[in-house]
Amino acid sequence: MAEKVESSAAGGGREEELKKELQSVVKKIVDEDNYGTEITLKAISILSDLSDTVLTKKFRCPISGEIMGDPVVLSSGLTYDRPSIQKWLNEGNLTCPQSKEVLSHTILTPNCLVRKLISNWCKGHGVAVPRSHQDTNGEMITEFDRLYFNSLVTEMFSSLTDRKEAAKELRRLTTAAPSYRAVFFEFTDPISRLIGPLLEGSVDSDPELQEDLITTFMNLLVDCDNMKLVADHPDAIPLLIKSVEFGTIETRKNAAVALSMLSSDNDRRLMIGNAGAPMPLLQLLREGHPIAMKEAASAILNQCVEYNNKEKFIELGAVKVLLEKIREGKHVDELINLVAQLSTHPKAVNELSELDTVHCLLGIIRETESERTKENCVAILYNVCLNDVGLLKVIWTEGIEHQTLAKLVDTGTARAKRKATALATKIGKLFPTVL
Repeated sequence: MAEKVESSAAGGGREEELKKELQSVVKKIVDEDNYGTEITLKAISILSDLSDTVLTKKFRCPISGEIMGDPVVLSSGLTYDRPSIQKWLNEGNLTCPQSKEVLSHTILTPNCLVRKLISNWCKGHGVAVPRSHQDTNGEMITEFDRLYFNSLVTEMFSSLTDRKEAAKELRRLTTAAPSYRAVFFEFTDPISRLIGPLLEGSVDSDPELQEDLITTFMNLLVDCDNMKLVADHPDAIPLLIKSVEFGTIETRKNAAVALSMLSSDNDRRLMIGNAGAPMPLLQLLREGHPIAMKEAASAILNQCVEYNNKEKFIELGAVKVLLEKIREGKHVDELINLVAQLSTHPKAVNELSELDTVHCLLGIIRETESERTKENCVAILYNVCLNDVGLLKVIWTEGIEHQTLAKLVDTGTARAKRKATALATKIGKLFPTVL
């Protein structure tokens, strides 16, 4: 973290210098009638330098302070360079380095937009684009490596024994070596070759082979350039959806992660939703397996950014399933986040308008240590209760004993304070006792 502090301080110092210089030049332009072309050009030059300084600051990893070569989004919503945040996670940290928020999951989603902006900026300024496909030792993939990798993909048309050995090696290489993920789509029709064995018969006819190939598929999606090519293949998304439904629990979990990664784009969200993903994802969540539940919830959350998908999940009974799991105390933080997303839909509001649900949410606010979960709970209460006098009275009665909303107004996050204040104001107008 020392590098980050040093780099940030240097960047901040340069920005302040440019601002002071610009202020001085602008003052001359304002004060002098005949300031001339030279000083105007100088102001333009300073503005350009200032713009570059501010922009590059946004492109730097908050941990390393370096321009990001492989920007990824953490579950907190903040972007980091993959090697830096992966090291942070590998050291056992389960919080966001900047926000200190407890992470709902540790899936790293490629930030394709930021990567493209960095690439364009570097090219426009004659700066080398950071190498994002290096292995841990810094070496790029060699021609021999390409031939070896291609031979493994070709083995998908060989005997079952050869397929299984090749699939295990593909899984290992794409997990450990980013460079292999980057070159996969240099080959001819790579997706069809990779998933061919799973399309010949029943998808889960060989669970071990299915698990290795679906995990390889998931690994490949870490590279932004692969996403569109996967989404455009007619068999890819249906296969992933089928693999959420059938296979080992590891296969189903990794297929859900792959769908979650593909859902970073709204068109792909709609495509995945229309292809039938909601039911298998909800079923995986309903089963409540410890290693798959969080990933299923994350995939559903990403899907529900798209309004039509949100409605599909609600119609399939997502609200009921989520409330059941929350009452069982399973992954409460993650599932409350998902309920908050659904609660913006009128159909979900109807299902959430139950006394037991309101009491449950108030109880979670009192008991949880997570500020994000408190924020999501009060957001749900705001969406569900603001225009329901009966439910507002429940909050009012509860507030007499516990002062739950009042505490949030004083100590909650900015969003929690806004929602809690709005509810308290409405209640204050309806009932005499102040929360």
